[in-house]
Amino acid sequence: MHSFGYRANALLTFAITILALMCAMASLSDNFNTPTPSAQVQVLNINWFQKQPNGNDEVSMTLNISADLQSLFTWNTKQVFVFLAAEYETPKHSLNQISLWDGIIPSKEHAKFWIHTSNKYRFIDQGSNLRSKEYNLTMHWHVMPKTGKMSADKIVMSGYRLPAEYR
Repeated sequence: MHSFGYRANALLTFAITILALMCAMASLSDNFNTPTPSAQVQVLNINWFQKQPNGNDEVSMTLNISADLQSLFTWNTKQVFVFLAAEYETPKHSLNQISLWDGIIPSKEHAKFWIHTSNKYRFIDQGSNLRSKEYNLTMHWHVMPKTGKMSADKIVMSGYRLPAEYR
């Protein structure tokens, strides 16, 4: 007959194989979810728009951020990292991104939110490139699953413009 060690090894190998198969099926089942998140951002006020002593432009703004990210959550979602970025072009760089606000959404119940805030991080351009500059506000999110690969996407909201003069 077979020894106890041989039987334990066979049982452990079988259990790990079944666990790996279940994790693969869980990860693949997320591919059937087609999320339809929505987000809107209003720039209520430019609190200040100034040139720093070193020549860089700095902006502080008050924002209303509303989003419904509930469709991103499935039974396999651990949490969602979300952030709002200002994106614009300059003569030196075709894409400049500045994170204005971020947060971690731990569950589906917290995924529909409305926030009235000023930018959490400083909106600074290295140079004097922001006067009358058109920019987009982009809501990015990264879905962190319990098992499987992480996914990311975004919603781009265009049509914003900074003032022509410093305040």
